Amino acid sequence: MRRENQSSVSEFLLLGLPIQPGQQGMFFSLFLGMYLTTVLGNLLIILLIRLDSRLHTPMYFFLSHLAFSDISLSSVTVPKMLVNMQTRRQSISYEECISQLYFFILFGTLDNFLLAVMAYDRYVAICHPLHYTTIMREGLCTLLVAGSWILCSAHALLYTLLLVRLSFCADITITHFFCDLTALLRLSCSDSSLNKLVIFTEGGVLLFLPLGIILGSYICIGTIILRVPSTKRFFKAFSTCGSHLFVVSLYYGTLTGVYFISQSWDSKDIIASVMYTVVTPMLNPFIYSLRNRDIKQALEMCVTRVKFFK
Repeated sequence: MRRENQSSVSEFLLLGLPIQPGQQGMFFSLFLGMYLTTVLGNLLIILLIRLDSRLHTPMYFFLSHLAFSDISLSSVTVPKMLVNMQTRRQSISYEECISQLYFFILFGTLDNFLLAVMAYDRYVAICHPLHYTTIMREGLCTLLVAGSWILCSAHALLYTLLLVRLSFCADITITHFFCDLTALLRLSCSDSSLNKLVIFTEGGVLLFLPLGIILGSYICIGTIILRVPSTKRFFKAFSTCGSHLFVVSLYYGTLTGVYFISQSWDSKDIIASVMYTVVTPMLNPFIYSLRNRDIKQALEMCVTRVKFFK
């Protein structure tokens, strides 16, 4: 493939959300508020975990990385969407689009792996409580997170390099509010069979491997609980895993709606993408803080310290 075919496209057009022109201002304020809530809420989670020594445990170590990943995932797509809504411009440069795609795949996949690591942590805590500190030692936790970052970075780089080898011709309109891989492949006028093959093989493995770890962990947890039925034990396990289960349901529910159930992009698919990229990262701090006594206590202590210094 010749280089001039690739460089003939200098920008794409993002159609954005299916919103009437008269409603742009209202939705701009709504999404700006949601984005700020996402950033501030997840930053608060990270800050509390750093400041409170009681939260220096494997579970909260993984949670802090999930919070950072959620901030990054929203920051990849939402600011550009807000700028386009405010300026009424739909263009995005080729380089910016490719960069957005890379970081979107990186942090979207990283969320997947971190949820799997957190599920394994809950499995060890409930099924092997006496050996928890021995198994989930600091070295292993660091290795799990570092391995997730490296694997997801390589995964995103592979998809990006495979995409830049493709040509884009006359149609440069992306029927989405960000540079989604599926939408970009539909615009390509060259053979994208290799891209699709990699998506179904390597991409399938990286999607279903963490999902398998999550399901396997909770099947083992459920088996342990049912082996010796106890209301107290059930509620203790639910209080430990409830927040994580809810986040996993949100993540995979919206992901399935966007990439598996849908056959063609329409307003319902874009709404599902908003849930996946905007709403879920915004809800995570509320889910983990409202149902978590340790986070509440850390927040109360932080507020008390602020009042004391005043």
